[in-house]
Amino acid sequence: MYSNGYNVYKNNSVNYASKEQLLLMLVDGAVKFSKIARQAIVDEDFKKAHDALIRTQDIFSELMVSLDTTVGDWAVQLFRVYAFIKERLIAANLKKDIEIVDEIIPLIEDINDTWKQAYKLAKK
Repeated sequence: MYSNGYNVYKNNSVNYASKEQLLLMLVDGAVKFSKIARQAIVDEDFKKAHDALIRTQDIFSELMVSLDTTVGDWAVQLFRVYAFIKERLIAANLKKDIEIVDEIIPLIEDINDTWKQAYKLAKK
């Protein structure tokens, strides 16, 4: 009963979110799933690690296709950062390598923090 209500709430929060809020949800999800993947590798739950890494890759794919690289050099540079992270996620998934995951989690967290700060500044 409660899970159904939660799912309705969750779907509505996505359906009625602004583009900026959706971006924040994506980068929050990237942090969450990369950390789930890390723990799954530690636990040797490779199916769970694979699924979480794929979800993180999908998020970065979405961030890449939604980025307008015609607005400036910063967007092109950000696209390259996203592409690098996605490449490292693929490598981490192929090898189930915790060192690669440990390398990219701080980058994902930095991106998350940067977008949160940009959102706060844009709201002012």
